[in-house]
Amino acid sequence: MWKASVNGQCAADSSTGAATVSINAGEVKLKAAISEAIFDAGPIFRNLSLSLEKPGSFIVDYNVPKQDLRFQFMNSIRVLDKQLKMTYTLSRAEKNLWVDGTMVIDSSNKVTATCNFDSGIRKFKYCYSQAGGARTFEPCYDVAKNSWDFAVSQRITGDDVVKGSYQTSTKILGLEWSRASPFSGSFKVSASLNLAEEAKIPKLSAESTWDFDM
Repeated sequence: MWKASVNGQCAADSSTGAATVSINAGEVKLKAAISEAIFDAGPIFRNLSLSLEKPGSFIVDYNVPKQDLRFQFMNSIRVLDKQLKMTYTLSRAEKNLWVDGTMVIDSSNKVTATCNFDSGIRKFKYCYSQAGGARTFEPCYDVAKNSWDFAVSQRITGDDVVKGSYQTSTKILGLEWSRASPFSGSFKVSASLNLAEEAKIPKLSAESTWDFDM
């Protein structure tokens, strides 16, 4: 039996939305995603992408309007008895190889570095979790921008997680509440506030995912 999921996104201050349809066909997953869907003057769809994914192994993504292919490959190796997870991303249009490496130090500590072959290391991120992952702290340093980002998340109940974030380069403060249930799907409600603007009006968005069998 195949399994499918539908994901929808919308923002309170915009007439556009986004949607993703995924189908699990055995070991691989087929996905179609549409962003910048406009509904105020009739449905207009832009940025259609199609992808084939084998979770934990590879993703092949095709952007239809840009006619661009993006390849992503994942593997893991052991270094000094620690697991190192590697992700390689190559876009035909950009012709630049990105590499993400995550060193799993132990069950509570992970370090991630992002780099490309043109400009070297771009980001460092450290993730520290407590209480079996119920609480996480994630500072991130952006080498290109010479700035820090911070995120803290807390699991309230079995399915509910609250996350707060702050980007020092853009002065954007974010807060989100998400729920993931194996029976009723998942949803996320987000709010962001640009502290650099005079009119500090929060931007709201919502995202929901429904799972069903085919």
